[in-house]
Amino acid sequence: MSRLPGLDLLRAIAVIWVMLFHSFLVGGLGADFAWLSRFGWMGVDIFFVLSGFLIGSQVLTPLARGERLSFADFYSRRAYRIVPAFAVVLAIYVAFPALHESDGIAPWWQFATFTMNLLVHYDTQASFSHAWSLCVEEHFYLVFPALAWWMTRRPSAAKFVAVCMLVLLGGIALRTGVWLHDAAMDPDRNWFVEDIYYPTGNRLDGLLAGVVLATISVFRPALWARMGERGNAFALIGLAMMALAFWLFQKRSGLLGNSIGWPVLSTAIACLVVAAASARSWIGRWRVPGAAWIAAISYSLYLSHKLVFHAVDVQFGEWLQGRGLVAFAVYALATLAGGALLHYAVERPFLQLRARRQSARRNVRGAGEAITA
Repeated sequence: MSRLPGLDLLRAIAVIWVMLFHSFLVGGLGADFAWLSRFGWMGVDIFFVLSGFLIGSQVLTPLARGERLSFADFYSRRAYRIVPAFAVVLAIYVAFPALHESDGIAPWWQFATFTMNLLVHYDTQASFSHAWSLCVEEHFYLVFPALAWWMTRRPSAAKFVAVCMLVLLGGIALRTGVWLHDAAMDPDRNWFVEDIYYPTGNRLDGLLAGVVLATISVFRPALWARMGERGNAFALIGLAMMALAFWLFQKRSGLLGNSIGWPVLSTAIACLVVAAASARSWIGRWRVPGAAWIAAISYSLYLSHKLVFHAVDVQFGEWLQGRGLVAFAVYALATLAGGALLHYAVERPFLQLRARRQSARRNVRGAGEAITA
């Protein structure tokens, strides 16, 4: 799928919003910016919906054409995309404890096996804890291609709806049950983060919403086109539902938000994705200067921003305290510089290597087909 300015804008908003939320690590960026950061954790859910949509489209497109899905190619592409920058940041966390933004970190093998979100003890292992969302993504990458292959062997709208409802209602039931149990037991730990917010089974709503969009775009292109023609209406619906999600999550760890809030939030973001993917909506046509660049380095920004926050805080935190806009600018510029360094030094070279190897494989296959023709 070619890059779309609307999707780049959403991705840029997502990573900036997450970084604003995590500014609490350095004492916040002042009262003037508190309203921007309060719901910044929702930026991760924007990433989930975008991932479900983009990865879903990538997997479903060949299956819809009756072609064989190459699992090896899929996992190779994901490995080149995810592993190098992640491995570098993990190595920094392991090798340089002084750079940790919090006291304590989960064992390295939990990060390496993408099981940290299921095993972490948050109160004593909060450093690099934002890797939990990568664990959820990796579990999605592991399961979804096989599920998509099975679902498309004998395509059925009823089967697709049944699986979607199972994931949706199962998530609501699971979160509700865990919340009621833990609230009653009140264990001496951060049970909201460990039992509800981080585990993969509780966080499938955004990925599901993205996959639903991908399924419509691939298997019902006429319907997808009609949805795109109404992009501005989807944008308005999405913004209205975001307002509802803000209300449901007034208490972030409350039962109301954690029972039905996640599907509401994910549906809101999905509506905004429809608008962003449409060339006829104001979001889809809005080319915000710098948004495409921030979107391009967003993965590296996400990985590195807490390290940079801490480094700046150690060196200049006392001087920046209470300086409002100046503090905001210093932390922002430093974080962008750190993310850009990781992107251009590690992430981008491996993406270029991936492109070269894919091109070489296509040339080999083409040569083989010519010989047998």
